[in-house]
Amino acid sequence: MSSPSSSSSPSGLRKGLTSYGDSAFSAFLRTSFIKGAGYSDDALSRPVVGILDTGSGFNPCHGNAAQLVEAVRRGVMLAGGLPITFPTISIHESFAHPTSMYLRNLMAMDTEEMIRAQPMDAVVLIGGCDKTVPAQLMGAASAGVPAVQLVTGPMLTGAHQGQRVGACTDCRRFWASHRAGQINEDEINAIGSQLVASVGTCSVMGTASTMACLGEALGMMVLGSASAPAVTADRIRVAERTGAVAVAMIGRQLTPDKILTPAAFENALRVLLAIGGSTNGLIHLAAIAGRLGIAVDLDAFDRIGRDVPVLLDLKPSGQFYMEDFHKAGGMLALLRELGPLLHLDALTVTGRTLGEELDAASAGFAQEIVRSRTNPIYPGGGIAVLRGNLAPGGAIIKQAAATPRLLEHEGRAVVFENAEDLARRIDEPDLDVMADDVLVLKRIGPVGAPGMPEAGLIPIPRKLARQGVKDMVRISDGRMSGTAAGTVVLHVTPEAAIGGPLDAVRSGDRIRLSVASRTIELLVAPGEIAERLGARRKDDGAPTRGYLKLFLQSVTQADQGCDFDFLRAAEIRESVPRLVTAKRSD
Repeated sequence: MSSPSSSSSPSGLRKGLTSYGDSAFSAFLRTSFIKGAGYSDDALSRPVVGILDTGSGFNPCHGNAAQLVEAVRRGVMLAGGLPITFPTISIHESFAHPTSMYLRNLMAMDTEEMIRAQPMDAVVLIGGCDKTVPAQLMGAASAGVPAVQLVTGPMLTGAHQGQRVGACTDCRRFWASHRAGQINEDEINAIGSQLVASVGTCSVMGTASTMACLGEALGMMVLGSASAPAVTADRIRVAERTGAVAVAMIGRQLTPDKILTPAAFENALRVLLAIGGSTNGLIHLAAIAGRLGIAVDLDAFDRIGRDVPVLLDLKPSGQFYMEDFHKAGGMLALLRELGPLLHLDALTVTGRTLGEELDAASAGFAQEIVRSRTNPIYPGGGIAVLRGNLAPGGAIIKQAAATPRLLEHEGRAVVFENAEDLARRIDEPDLDVMADDVLVLKRIGPVGAPGMPEAGLIPIPRKLARQGVKDMVRISDGRMSGTAAGTVVLHVTPEAAIGGPLDAVRSGDRIRLSVASRTIELLVAPGEIAERLGARRKDDGAPTRGYLKLFLQSVTQADQGCDFDFLRAAEIRESVPRLVTAKRSD
């Protein structure tokens, strides 16, 4: 290692020295302490690659983290770097109270500050469960250090009575049957032992799989790495290669802002549509883009969506699972089919463009998971953006996973004021509800919940479920899991808790949904809506301390990604998608 008094530009262990008023002493002290861990001078002379380890006993999605860390370390050392592992908080969707989305920004802050605080020339971000990948990309985008994402990979599928099952689309299907009295307690418990057959993220195109695919589309991951199952040799080899790529990024100073360009976000938005991805992908892309001064234009997204078909035959829009997608060629196959609609000159973590990466990859082959654009799963606009007097700031619906006959619907509102009201009344035998009604749930938005939980998939009332009702129009200012399906209007903006028109809806009002015209309307006179909002209940008991106080003071609405306002770029420089067709240059 160079002497502490070296005048070379800060790198390796000389980066970000603790301030004692004497930089030479700071470097000497740091070196002395790390030598206590047994490092040699030769090791300490190498470029440093931080490895962000989010292994946790409360996070089975990251249950293979130790294996991945070891493989990344191997890749870093084979490429001549020095790997140093460090932890941040870890979030699992099912274990985080009140919701993992509430903690996403905290994880993003932890990620950013630990990258800034510790001496590393590049960083490998290991995440997988729904909110961890966007949190890491948000933090890395703000920290400005060369970064490459590594996902933990999807779980394997299991079987119940000869039927293939996997989390979590099948979780919801079987639970709906249990609520309807078609599956007893013993059988639902037996199913629960088979739905999650290994560690790893959900085996369908839920939010975790969506963010893995979008990580590739953004250029922030090694191409072909989104789909390898968590417990396979392919996943370990991807991890080793990711470590080597991180070392190579150092010499190129390939920081996130050089990769996360408007072209990259346009690619990701098109991929989100083509994979039948989670509606949560829009929120997370808006948050990541906002860190770099880029806004996601929902109306422009809706317009390009009409020309981007759903090509991936995976649940919940299709029938297969992530391990099938991997065997079919993974994102390489999808990106090749979508190529004419992409910016293939966008840069990736390898230093090569997306087009160059596709050209260098192995040839494609016949398979049935990735459809051609002439034979799609859904012809276009898998996610539609709605506006109207109920959602002046926008709302979305995953129409590719909805019941077609309900996409044009008018019905009577049955209103639940909040999640507690829903839990208390949804299964009451005397609930005044019919199959053609519209279920409305208020105050589950970013501020109202808080944290915008995945409660937008309002359960079918038990009395209707037992009559065989499978789907109804449901409206909320919350989110739903990417693993879910149904005619569900989400992300209503502005939310009810801050005075949005949703708060004016009362049981018995009429609501009209028209996905064809992209509208969601409350059929109540404007004056009456204004009067109701003027008399709305004010929330008391605002928090006085802690993260909750920070969250409620600072969180933005869904259209801005539910990030904290003070973490977004000071100025929005441009918006995406731009309404031009992306073409591959010769």
